[in-house]
Amino acid sequence: MSGVGTILLQILRFALYAGLYVLLISGPDFVLFNLGWCFFYLGFLLFLPIGTPIVVQLLLGFGLGYTMDVFFDSGGVHAAAAVLVAYLRPWVLRLLTPRDGYDSQDSVNIHQMGGQWVIVYLLLLVAIHHTAFFLLELGSFQVLGLTLVKILVSTLYTSVVFLIIQLVFFPTRRRSR
Repeated sequence: MSGVGTILLQILRFALYAGLYVLLISGPDFVLFNLGWCFFYLGFLLFLPIGTPIVVQLLLGFGLGYTMDVFFDSGGVHAAAAVLVAYLRPWVLRLLTPRDGYDSQDSVNIHQMGGQWVIVYLLLLVAIHHTAFFLLELGSFQVLGLTLVKILVSTLYTSVVFLIIQLVFFPTRRRSR
């Protein structure tokens, strides 16, 4: 795919993830027992191509988080957590590098990278995001137990939703290694 086509595809993905979250998923119908929230927009950052430069990831993370902050009047909490995920994503990818390394066309895809790889990848980055988000939102450690439960339940809830998205919507092309 050409450079312009790739950029247009990413803009469409940004609009899809952000739009679905703002219009549909952030409502009270998708909150799990008032303890778990699915931060669906995070999928845009997590499913970026592996070869995306870190500067672009940071800018996209800030843009995505800032968009959420504008819609939910959250004072920069979404932006801070999204930028943290964008900053740490290359380190997590490096930590999870397969024995043969990544191919230039590899992406975060359960059918290419395997279920175990994707589960660890999602749990690490979603937990980092949710920890930063809930601690920044709370602003203190006063109700740390409830916050830890929210982080745990939201991490599991968001990761399961992303696994379902991976299984349903991502192409089934397997690695040829």
